[in-house]
Amino acid sequence: MSNKIWISIDAMGGANSPNAIIEAIDKFLKTCNDVNFLLYGKKSVILPKIIDFNFSENSYKLVDSEVIISDEDKPTEAWRNGKNSSMRKSIEAIKNGEAHAAVSCGNTGALMLTSKMVLGTLDHIKRPAIAAIFPSINNNGTVILDMGANLECNESHLFHFALMGTCFAKIILKIDNPKIGILNVGEENTKGRDLELKTYKILEKSGLNFHGFVEGHDIVKGKVDVLVTDGFSGNIFLKASEGAANTFIDLMKNSINSGNLLTKMAGLLLKSKIKASFKIIDPNKNNGAMFIGLKGIVIKSHGSASVDGIYNAIDTAYKLTKNNINTKITEELDIFEKNGTGLNFVDKLKQTSAKILGIKNT
Repeated sequence: MSNKIWISIDAMGGANSPNAIIEAIDKFLKTCNDVNFLLYGKKSVILPKIIDFNFSENSYKLVDSEVIISDEDKPTEAWRNGKNSSMRKSIEAIKNGEAHAAVSCGNTGALMLTSKMVLGTLDHIKRPAIAAIFPSINNNGTVILDMGANLECNESHLFHFALMGTCFAKIILKIDNPKIGILNVGEENTKGRDLELKTYKILEKSGLNFHGFVEGHDIVKGKVDVLVTDGFSGNIFLKASEGAANTFIDLMKNSINSGNLLTKMAGLLLKSKIKASFKIIDPNKNNGAMFIGLKGIVIKSHGSASVDGIYNAIDTAYKLTKNNINTKITEELDIFEKNGTGLNFVDKLKQTSAKILGIKNT
């Protein structure tokens, strides 16, 4: 592999493939001179697009992959039948040392299973998580994990999520000492399920910059930089928030369009301000969730992402590779293990939880 960063692309994944993907790559190549792309997909469809954008021959490699994983495919079926798929090959490129990172707009479940099966997890990490940036009104956003990979978790998993999320925030949000919170039904340290209460005690003693519990309505205020939760709660929060944001935007547009002349004039006068506000919650702005905890960098883009959204997903893959996120996570884990605040520490707390936590151990 050359000194350049190689990013493998599932060029057939998502609703806007391959056109938006090729255009996003072209845009990225014009802003970054130390990256090359390894594209997987139907050559007969992709090559004409590449020719249209006049890619430099040295900037890419195109590998023909006729099999496409659809959004309707079950993860197990995608794994069983997708050996020659553009998705599978883009992940195998990391395993084979041909690429440093992979980006896909395809089926989330299939991509996660494929990534886990092909790459495996980092040492000490039992479960990878989906880490994504949620917009906030007073900072660059909040890293939330897990967004849906693990419907059920224990306190050990959430401790690892906090540690991995901290590394992610340092690189992507450029925060030296990210503040960590736990999603909960209240801020008081007596509220919540066993999961939240046990995780609170662990993070409180971990030496990380732990803030405490955070309620859902405070996330957009940017109270913390990293928020940990189980995938069930995280996914519900994400989809409810996206639905609320889209409904709000539709209501605003309908109010202006159906109003009287004065309302429409006010809408025109405030157009730039409204657009700026909408940009904060535009999913394309923070597009690019990492499957964090794997032995390789895999970035999941929204399936319906625009050119700018896919560009941002590629940029996330590039930054995480450039800053060696997995090396940093492994180093942090090793430090915690050596200091007795890693898995051994968590296990000790679990074994004596009746005494230390005053709640039932599971």
